[in-house]
Amino acid sequence: MKITRFCLLSLSVFGIYFKETHGGIWNIWDLNYWRCILKKYYQCPDNDIRYYLYTPHSGTKRITIDIRNRYSLKYSNFNPEKKNVIIIHGFNGTESRSPITILRNAYLSTKKYNIFTVDWSPITHFPCYVSALSNTRIVGQCSAKLYSFIMNNGGVATETTCIGHSLGAHICGMISNHLDKKQHKVVGLDPARPLIDDFADPQFRLSKDDAYQVQVIHTNAGFLGESNQVGHVDFCVNGGRFQPSCYGHRLRRARCSHFQSACYYAQTVRYGTSIIGRPCTAMCPKTTSNWGLLPGKSIPMGEETPFGVHGTYCVQTNSHKDCPFFQ
Repeated sequence: MKITRFCLLSLSVFGIYFKETHGGIWNIWDLNYWRCILKKYYQCPDNDIRYYLYTPHSGTKRITIDIRNRYSLKYSNFNPEKKNVIIIHGFNGTESRSPITILRNAYLSTKKYNIFTVDWSPITHFPCYVSALSNTRIVGQCSAKLYSFIMNNGGVATETTCIGHSLGAHICGMISNHLDKKQHKVVGLDPARPLIDDFADPQFRLSKDDAYQVQVIHTNAGFLGESNQVGHVDFCVNGGRFQPSCYGHRLRRARCSHFQSACYYAQTVRYGTSIIGRPCTAMCPKTTSNWGLLPGKSIPMGEETPFGVHGTYCVQTNSHKDCPFFQ
């Protein structure tokens, strides 16, 4: 029964991405299209997992980081006086396209950060969701090596945040599995749901145990994104299921809404307390117009969320054009 459910869920995930992936139906007849890479041995560094650095000095020109070379950061414009952010993309993504570039550019605009990106695109391409899910383990292990490398070269844990979108959110959580002390702050942008709820071991999915503050932003909860409360503080945006700037058929709206979490967070990086959440019940998505608002203090979502807050907060955005995603 469990195997049957696994197969059905796999087909469901395939269907979602099949309709939304560039290239069209003819790709399915290309044998290379179906060549999925499943990592059987975990050893870091790995040639399919690459690290890049962006700084205010380098701008959008990326700098390759080699964690085997102790001088790699020294000659890369890395500034230990600045804060650090590690950004990890999700399934069928890459560090060089949206929504990751939207986050990267938002942080670059502040001139306050060393921005590290983890690119694991060779082992997470469509239609290989199941193998990508398994490969998150080695990506988490190798990302922990990057984290330690940053700390050993002057980085400060309390000034370092890991931000992951979709499967990348779970990878951010896995980093702490390989550290002596868990991370200070992790942000999960609509953490991936397909196959996670039913089959993922707790140590391989994002939870509040992975950092001293785990913030989660839900924009497609219950479909491509996880539902209800995952971290210390969760934001259920516009009801949590579909975002107002996303149009088209259900699958297209879901994909757009899933990406929208990165756009909202990028907005808070650029504009501070521009998005405010109100205390509400933990259920997300909200299935009715009654969001279950609770008494209590409203707080900013995103980059300016106070440390130490707990609970679920409901957010309503005013703009219907809050992200440059093509429909």
